[in-house]
Amino acid sequence: MKTARVIPLLLSLSIGQALADTPINLSHDALPNAHVSISNVKGAVTVSAWDRNQVQVTGRLGDGAKPLAIEGSNSNLSIKVESQGKSGLFSWGSDSSMGATTLDVRVPKGASLDVDVVSAPMNIDGIDGGSIKVNTVSGKARINARSPSVEADAVSGSLELAGSAEKVALQTVSGDILAPNVGAEANLQTVSGRIHVSGGPWRRLNLSTVSGDVQLAGGVAPNGSYDVDSMSGDVQIQVPSNLSAIIKASTFSGDLRSDFGTVKKPEHGPGSELEATAGAGGAKMNVETFSGDLRIRRQD
Repeated sequence: MKTARVIPLLLSLSIGQALADTPINLSHDALPNAHVSISNVKGAVTVSAWDRNQVQVTGRLGDGAKPLAIEGSNSNLSIKVESQGKSGLFSWGSDSSMGATTLDVRVPKGASLDVDVVSAPMNIDGIDGGSIKVNTVSGKARINARSPSVEADAVSGSLELAGSAEKVALQTVSGDILAPNVGAEANLQTVSGRIHVSGGPWRRLNLSTVSGDVQLAGGVAPNGSYDVDSMSGDVQIQVPSNLSAIIKASTFSGDLRSDFGTVKKPEHGPGSELEATAGAGGAKMNVETFSGDLRIRRQD
């Protein structure tokens, strides 16, 4: 009798384990410049580019997730992990009991991407020519690509952009932003995360932070605009020696130092201001901090 009880128990455990760890092996033909959307509410996503005109998905499907499929046409494909729980108005928290799904996705090298994750890491590697859009809550997002446009939003996760991008829009709340090779346009925003960005010459650069420290290195294109606004974060700026720009900088209670022009301080009260012309003064640079220190340095 004991054996009769044990066998069903073992069978149920083995079936449960199989459901909790289901292999994924899917593929779909795709155009070289296809648009691929990927959404995983629970689990990591890795996207790698290859030379085939095909999208391939491998990995493990979490317990409680709906069967996965690659949907759409050869030009517009979608991969979406969803819970088997209720959908609709009363579906809040339906994915809380779902196991983590790991997605390893291969896409054509020239594909455009739209990737959403929640609290897991995301890695994109090898894209060459397609635009990239990323959204994450607390997972770290790393993008190694050559792209005309990269948009990435995170809450507490950090954003790391390797490779190069002609136009970027990177935004976090408390996560850091690291982008060593940003092209002509950059829009960078954070609350308390650090920003470390290099590149240029920038036609347009807008940066705003509350308490995060900033390190910027790069020039400004002729007739370009360069705007940096910080509350309490320290700002360090490096520009090339052949800079051609009108520089306006100020801080209320922080320390301001510059290799260009002469910093002026009022006779009474806090504050420092700088107005200087570098080269022919074609571009415009405006940098403001409230209580953070500000450094403007000429690169050797």
